[in-house]
Amino acid sequence: MTNMKRIVITGPTGAIGIAIIEQMIKRGIEVLAICNPLSKRSYRLPESSLIKIIRCDLNDLNKLNLKNNQPYDVFYHLGWKGTVGEERNNTFLQNKNVENALDAVDLAKKLGCHTFIGVGSQAEYGKAETNLKADTATNPQTGYGMAKLCAGMLTRLRCEQIGIRHIWVRVLSVYGPYDNENSMVMSIIRKLLLGESPNTTKGEQLWDYLYSEDAGKALFLLGLYGRDKAIYCLGSGKARPIRDYIQDIRMVINSDIEINFGAIEYIPGQIMYLCADIADLKRDTGFYPDTNFIDGIKKTVMWCKTTMVESLK
Repeated sequence: MTNMKRIVITGPTGAIGIAIIEQMIKRGIEVLAICNPLSKRSYRLPESSLIKIIRCDLNDLNKLNLKNNQPYDVFYHLGWKGTVGEERNNTFLQNKNVENALDAVDLAKKLGCHTFIGVGSQAEYGKAETNLKADTATNPQTGYGMAKLCAGMLTRLRCEQIGIRHIWVRVLSVYGPYDNENSMVMSIIRKLLLGESPNTTKGEQLWDYLYSEDAGKALFLLGLYGRDKAIYCLGSGKARPIRDYIQDIRMVINSDIEINFGAIEYIPGQIMYLCADIADLKRDTGFYPDTNFIDGIKKTVMWCKTTMVESLK
């Protein structure tokens, strides 16, 4: 078990970032949140005397000079540019993300951190027909996946060179408050709340979804108990057809609305199976998901109703 009284986090305003911060606040752990100066989402950060916000672009992490009276313990690097759309294959942008990740490692060392935790992606594997674990073959199909894979390998090497611990976490599908509005879960929720019938694929894909609060708990536990140089896959450990998830969302919001399954064709190269093997995560940290999908959707829908009022009109 490592010491964790003060943490640093980049990319703090997304679903996972907020979930991590909420886990820290519960336990009285101080948080240094590094936010993009142009971010319109910093209002999302919880109000707490435990949080200190620094405005800094990821490209400028190597220029950041902080007065550090007390060392920090764990550095969570979630910040990443070009995560959606055509930017996922912007080779120069994705390459810059790798450089920024290495700068984050050096900043972690400068701030006194003993552990660096980088958040990777299932995109590092490409198409796999088996449960994903550390030694599953990687074959990324996008620039985003290639860059994440490279970042994981190079940050591990850099951590070894400068003497701090390294943990890499490949995240599958996380849903919950603050999720991207264009994600499958959020787009279905929005349509149903508006009383519209969503158009979807046939929904035959078998995918693994994890509630954001559980993801935050897992990453908190990895800060305490994760093994140096380990790779962990983060999901619920169970896969279900996308169709079933959509039916669950419909049941929570309005079971009378029809879902137009099959109205949309699968995209080229559609991943049909996506599930995490979380045996290592459970063994090393004691993690186990607390929130089933129905309960997670109820919480997410409640959040959507209270925070997206104007956009739902």
